[in-house]
Amino acid sequence: MTRIFLTYILPLLLPTLVYFAWAWLMRHKTGKGKDWWQEGPWFWLTIAGFGVLVVVLAITAATGGGKPGQEYIPPRMEDGRIVPGEFR
Repeated sequence: MTRIFLTYILPLLLPTLVYFAWAWLMRHKTGKGKDWWQEGPWFWLTIAGFGVLVVVLAITAATGGGKPGQEYIPPRMEDGRIVPGEFR
């Protein structure tokens, strides 16, 4: 679950969370009580979120896995315990 959160959910939501933090700080700093959430740049936040998501997935694909020619051995049960998958 942590891997799914860090790889998919956090990169997608990070630009929106940064915007919310910025808008909250600006609202408290200026004292204006306007509806900042209705005037927000939602389209660009969505595009930025998907951009960060694509970068994270590309980095994960480039740095993960085994070397070319290696064989993947899936997880298996040995002596009553689960042995994680590995490359050989």
